Amino acid sequence: MFLVNCKSIKLGIAYGKMISHRYPQKLDAMVHLSVTPEVSLADSPVKIYASGLAPSQLVTLYASLTDERGIKFAARAFYQANQNGEVDVAQVSALGGNYTGVWPMGLFYTLKAEKMFHRLLKRDVTGSPFYVQISLFDSTVMLPIHEPLATCTVERWYAAPGVERIPIKSGRVRGALFLPPGPGPFPGLIDLFGGAGGLIEFRAGLLASKGFAVLALAFFGYDDLPQTLEVIDLEYFEEASRLLLKNPKVKGPKIGVIGLSKGAEVALAMGTFLEEIAAAVCINGATSMNGAPLHFRDINIPAVPYSADAILINEVGLMSSVNVMGDPLDSVHEVSAIPVEKAQGHILLVVGEADQSLNSKMFAEVALGRAKKYGRTNCILLPYPGAGHMIEPPGSPICFISSIRGSPIPTVWGGEMKPHAKAEEHFWKEVLKFFELHLGPAGKW
Repeated sequence: MFLVNCKSIKLGIAYGKMISHRYPQKLDAMVHLSVTPEVSLADSPVKIYASGLAPSQLVTLYASLTDERGIKFAARAFYQANQNGEVDVAQVSALGGNYTGVWPMGLFYTLKAEKMFHRLLKRDVTGSPFYVQISLFDSTVMLPIHEPLATCTVERWYAAPGVERIPIKSGRVRGALFLPPGPGPFPGLIDLFGGAGGLIEFRAGLLASKGFAVLALAFFGYDDLPQTLEVIDLEYFEEASRLLLKNPKVKGPKIGVIGLSKGAEVALAMGTFLEEIAAAVCINGATSMNGAPLHFRDINIPAVPYSADAILINEVGLMSSVNVMGDPLDSVHEVSAIPVEKAQGHILLVVGEADQSLNSKMFAEVALGRAKKYGRTNCILLPYPGAGHMIEPPGSPICFISSIRGSPIPTVWGGEMKPHAKAEEHFWKEVLKFFELHLGPAGKW
């Protein structure tokens, strides 16, 4: 484990004279800043507290980190100390900066990359954390060109101590298995992401840290898998499910699956057709096949073609694909619908009502209506007003716009800052409860 550096800086004579002119009250000799806990999982809240300031002193809290590609992220918020010379971020309102109002985790959610449209994405999940430096400056500071009054560096991990990562290359299956420490057995999950392909592991690491055995599964654009997604071959996902269940640390007889975007579409199909799946969490995905057809043994579901002519480019040159999949109520989607009424397990449809990638709420409502039509009660809708497409584990920068593989223009994902953050915090708790309800208690150590 890495050591954490929290440093208070004594006030020099010149600074003291300057401050005493502005604040005639007596100033303490030492400004103190604490960020606790100093080492935490990335989805955990922290407490930021400063003391030793002058009463009513105006200060800036400035957060920064550098990702694994060397891209810097930063956020700042302006606060006024109380009459005791304290700033408790959990209780006092930010006056300005990247956000306003009382928001204990605002500095973490609002971190912005210096490189436009760059998404913060942890790649080395088990080997290192993100180091977030929190600095305290006198007055309002947009960029840190002067020495801070105090500074702390905290660690934000995407895997708890003892979580093991095992590369998976077995048969056709490609991915990475994350196992909690201890003998298990643990409830098993498959973790899927979207239409950019590749292998994304940070959510799997966090889920393993909660006591689940999690297979982060790639299905195109990775290793020797196809580089483009031409078909959803559900037998590949069946093979992955059976591989996970064969692991002695995985508790059967069934597992769960979680997916975002295209991964949600696949997760819904898995929950519908695969007997190994007891619980599926589908985050902002279509509920019919779009762009790529589904094949599973003798089952073939054709895809609704993407309508590239429906792409919207806004006034600053950013792309929205919200209309590309068309209207979910259009009859063209009926033949391509995933027959959720056949699902034997439980399905949780998570939607952001401000999603700019697709009309995810309408797609979810169509699926829910179909399930009810057939008398099924195993399908639940969890909608979030003001949340966009990228609903992810809480505590990290919200992604509203990013560049993605295969798209020449940055994509708008949608959402409003505080409602989206609140949605992530609620959704994450609900997902953990949902999986424990249908798969059994997560492992404890």
